[in-house]
Amino acid sequence: MNSIKSVPARVLSRRGGHSLEAEREQFDKSQAVSISKAINTQEAPVKEKHARRIILGTHHEKGAFTFWSYAIGLPLPSSAILSWKFCHVLHKVLRDGHPNVLQDCQRYRSNIRETGDLWGHLHDRYGQLVSIYTRLLLTKISFHTKHPEFPPGLEVSDEVLEKTAGTDVNNIFQLTVELFDYLDCELKLSESVFRQLNTSMAVSQMSAVQCRLAPLIQVIQDCSHLYHYAVKLMFKLHSCLPADTLQGHRDRFHEQFRSLKNFFKKASDMLYFKRLIQIPRLPESPPNFLRASALAEHVKPVVVIPEEAPEDEEPENLIEISTASTTEPQVTSDIFEQTFGPPNGVRDDRDAQIESLKKEVDMLRAEMEKIKLEAQRYITQLKAQVNSLEGEVEEQRKQKQKALVDNEQLRDELERLQRAKQDSDRSQRLCAEAEKKANATEIRYTKLKEKHSELINTHAELLRKNADTAKQLTVTQQSQEEVARVKEQLAFQVEQVKREAEMKLEDQSVQMEQLRQELDARRDELDQAQRSLSHAKQAGVELSAQVEALHAEKEVLRRSVSEKECELLSTRGLIEEKELQRSQEVDKATKEICELQDRLLEKSNQEQSLQQKLLDEQFGILQETVREAEDILRDAVAKLDDPLHVRCTSSPDYLLSRAQAALESTDALENGHAQYVASMADAAGLVGALVLFAHLMADTIVNGSATSHLAPTDHADRLMETCRDCGQRSLDYLGELKDKQKLGHAKLEDVRQALRGVLQLAQELRPKSLDIKQEELGDMVEKEMASTSEAIEDAVRRIEEMMSQARNESSGVKLEVNERILNSCTDLMKAIRLLVMTSTNLQKEIVESGRGAATTQEFYAKNSRWTEGLISASKAVGWGATQLVESADRVVLHTGKYEELIVCSHEIAASTAQLVAASKVKAEKSSRNLARLQECSRNVNEMAANVVASTKSGQEQIEEKDTMDFSGMSLIKLKKEEMETQVKVLELEKRLEGERVRLGELRKQHYGLAGAYEAVEEGEAKPAPAPRRGILKKPPLAQKPSLGEPERDAGP
Repeated sequence: MNSIKSVPARVLSRRGGHSLEAEREQFDKSQAVSISKAINTQEAPVKEKHARRIILGTHHEKGAFTFWSYAIGLPLPSSAILSWKFCHVLHKVLRDGHPNVLQDCQRYRSNIRETGDLWGHLHDRYGQLVSIYTRLLLTKISFHTKHPEFPPGLEVSDEVLEKTAGTDVNNIFQLTVELFDYLDCELKLSESVFRQLNTSMAVSQMSAVQCRLAPLIQVIQDCSHLYHYAVKLMFKLHSCLPADTLQGHRDRFHEQFRSLKNFFKKASDMLYFKRLIQIPRLPESPPNFLRASALAEHVKPVVVIPEEAPEDEEPENLIEISTASTTEPQVTSDIFEQTFGPPNGVRDDRDAQIESLKKEVDMLRAEMEKIKLEAQRYITQLKAQVNSLEGEVEEQRKQKQKALVDNEQLRDELERLQRAKQDSDRSQRLCAEAEKKANATEIRYTKLKEKHSELINTHAELLRKNADTAKQLTVTQQSQEEVARVKEQLAFQVEQVKREAEMKLEDQSVQMEQLRQELDARRDELDQAQRSLSHAKQAGVELSAQVEALHAEKEVLRRSVSEKECELLSTRGLIEEKELQRSQEVDKATKEICELQDRLLEKSNQEQSLQQKLLDEQFGILQETVREAEDILRDAVAKLDDPLHVRCTSSPDYLLSRAQAALESTDALENGHAQYVASMADAAGLVGALVLFAHLMADTIVNGSATSHLAPTDHADRLMETCRDCGQRSLDYLGELKDKQKLGHAKLEDVRQALRGVLQLAQELRPKSLDIKQEELGDMVEKEMASTSEAIEDAVRRIEEMMSQARNESSGVKLEVNERILNSCTDLMKAIRLLVMTSTNLQKEIVESGRGAATTQEFYAKNSRWTEGLISASKAVGWGATQLVESADRVVLHTGKYEELIVCSHEIAASTAQLVAASKVKAEKSSRNLARLQECSRNVNEMAANVVASTKSGQEQIEEKDTMDFSGMSLIKLKKEEMETQVKVLELEKRLEGERVRLGELRKQHYGLAGAYEAVEEGEAKPAPAPRRGILKKPPLAQKPSLGEPERDAGP
């Protein structure tokens, strides 16, 4: 912008409108120069400055349009080194270019694949490398197109990697497999390069070796990132899946680890890489994915590219010092000295100023060098600091990983302690509840003991009152009542214990045992009381017997109650456990059923929406295809009325082939339409058939219009109307396809009927040629080629005879002219003979490669149009050689015209072009004989041009020019001569115009009879009309051939 501001305003106003165009033109020119210098056939590495300019160009235009516009024009199939350097530059542009470069390269995937396939089939050292390199580039483009989160430079953070992988195990698994495939392509390229090289230290300094090694710098950069991402994803996979499932992944990673480590070791030992890249070192053993803490030990490999100063870009000097600036004062001083004379030994002040300025410049230079050295030292120190800081950051990251692992372990231990604390609290609560229950039981035992003491006192009372029977009886009754009351209390206590046992199942056994002990102790005490009562008084025998009976009954009842309670408790526990399990299972099954129903409903809705979306997309694709087909057909119909299309012509045979192909395409279109109507979810068949139908129909319409330009008026009008009708009916059919209501009822019968009309008219316009047996075509081709060779040899022999005759009969300028003309004719004959031989070899190659199991005659019969073209072309060459010899003979004998020789030279050039075209139709593009034939054709054209040039120069030497001396004429005489000359000029112009019209009519008649004159059996020719004046008589050696197109006619 500073340079633009310093330009005067009038200059800016003059070039303001063209500044953008000039800038774009300069940009294109600089990019073309950089591409041509970076991608060439020299076996040397790509210079960094050219690649950097190409990369900057992609950032300038935000894409790689300019790069590809020049790259597709490079002759990549001609040189394997050129293709190798193209792949290297494309790799650098993908890595460091603008992000839009990836989209531009996606459009040219087919060009890259074709280059790789071409060189993959050839046994060339660079060709094999190019094939592997193109597979790597295609893999790179596909991966980054599928995963746009990864830039082509592969530099992403761990957070982006985690986000891209997601939480779905299937996505992580698939991404890991794609990274492995990517890394395999990179390693395969490096292994192929090292396999072709001798990896000694001296070899790496050779330019031919560096040409192969240069792309490995980008491979090293890619491999470091791919290795790091693969390690991350493998640890993540092992945290989600069992180790046995990932055994194949581990084996593949270990193999890639060994290959990558070997690659880095070999590259580190080479001098070429030591000054260009700092290669990281991998650990001695691969990471242990079975141990999660091993992730903290992983160190990301970092590749460092040292920054170098540009090779051709030097810093601008602050003070301009150039030869022009130093010579300008010297020139000025010389002029001053010449004008005023030299000074009288007195130095001017300006000399002192100049000396001082020079000293200042030297000081500034020294200071600048010092500043450069200081800056370089600072840069080196800063780089060392950056490397140390990167190491510290890596160490900190490692410590962070260890801290995270320790924190995770501490968190697990804390959770375990919390669970243990909760268990201890629960145990303490249970102990407290057990203590409370024990206290309550002890209180109940105390009460029972008090009751027992009362019973003892009662029995003592009974002992003291044994005298009184009545009182004893009363006491006995009271004792019985007391025992009943105690029994009721015991029953109440048993019921209470039963309720508590139902509430707390785990304490029931302890409490029941305690109750049993208390009852046993109480029974013992009762037994002692009964024994004391039996000893004390016999009167209490009956009472004791009753008490014992009651106790026995109570014991039986107690045992039965305890057994029933145990059975009841066990049964109740089993029932509760079963009910709990059943309720849990019912709840779980209910939840699963609800979830499955929701997922099924969601899947069905999603499937319905996807099905509808698919139908809409297929119908949209069909509509877009229909619109494109309509545009193609409308454009073809518009050509019918286009005045610029009048100059385009075609043949009925070509129109017949196009119309037949269009008619056959209607069957495929009808099948595709039926398939789409049956299943509207797949429109691929209909779309493909529709595109083919549109192109073939448009081709038929255009060629029908071109054919009508050479047809008679009646046929031309009918053909134009039929073609227009074809276009209209096709558009009507396409209009029905655009409507969903009429889509299922669209018919092609009207279109077929119109195409049959075009076929009928094309058949009527075909020339009526002679019928030749197809079995004789093969023999005719060989005979015609042999006769052509004989004619050329005969012509060479006759030219040599004429040469010897001219040397004997002429001398001087005439001899020189005749020798030059005959020598040029001899060279032309030799070139034609070589062309015929090459054409014969190419013809044999075509027949051998195309006939298969058929015979040569069957192949010629199958390709009769091409065979007729070959016959016609060979006749034309033989006839032209014969006419050239006769014209040269007449020119040497001074009985002919030089113009005849020039016309014969042009005719030979046209005939050889026809022969080349006839041979080229069925030849393969990669055929060596075809390349030799084209080279021979160019040589024939050059020799024909030499004949024309030697003829014209000889004509100028021999013909005498009038001096045109009009000095002795008067004014009246000059005026009279001028009028007579004008009359002659007008007469000659009229005659010239008439001859041109005659020539046009002759050509029309010749084209009309293009297929009528063919050779018949055993060299006999059909008699032709008497030749007109001015047309050379044809010799019996070869008849004038037709100019029909071989095999296929040219389109418009």
